[in-house]
Amino acid sequence: MGFRHLWLAIACIGLSLTLASRSLAAGHLGDIIGAAIVQDDGSLLIGARTIWLYGIYIPPTPITCLFILRPTRCGGRAARALELKIQGFVSCDKRGVYTDGSISAVCFVRRTVFSPGEDLAAYLLAGGWALALPGAPFPYAALERIAEARGFGLWGFQADVITPR
Repeated sequence: MGFRHLWLAIACIGLSLTLASRSLAAGHLGDIIGAAIVQDDGSLLIGARTIWLYGIYIPPTPITCLFILRPTRCGGRAARALELKIQGFVSCDKRGVYTDGSISAVCFVRRTVFSPGEDLAAYLLAGGWALALPGAPFPYAALERIAEARGFGLWGFQADVITPR
């Protein structure tokens, strides 16, 4: 009886690995997968490719420094928010290529065969750190409006802006 259960477990594992490899080969987890470096303008660098998050514009904001990171990182608020959100690999579905060779893509964190992951552009929109572009998916525009109504991010009170007298 124990041998039969062991054989069944091995067969299930083999089937799971076969299905997972087919999903990966078919691009179901994304056209581009890798460790991402967040650049100060909010774009991602995966390997040698510059990736812009599809459907959003990240406006420049006052420089914020993250002292919890070593070494301390300073830059725009959207870039710092992305840096804290991205832990591990990023999976991106390519939407287009710009004339300079950079890529427009919908990117996700914590995406697996079993989980769709979290959309990074939606994360920035919900936090109020980005604006939905014309022609962006409807949920992006809705997330922007909700963030504006709640006074999040760009729509909120800027407590750290100091003006001379």
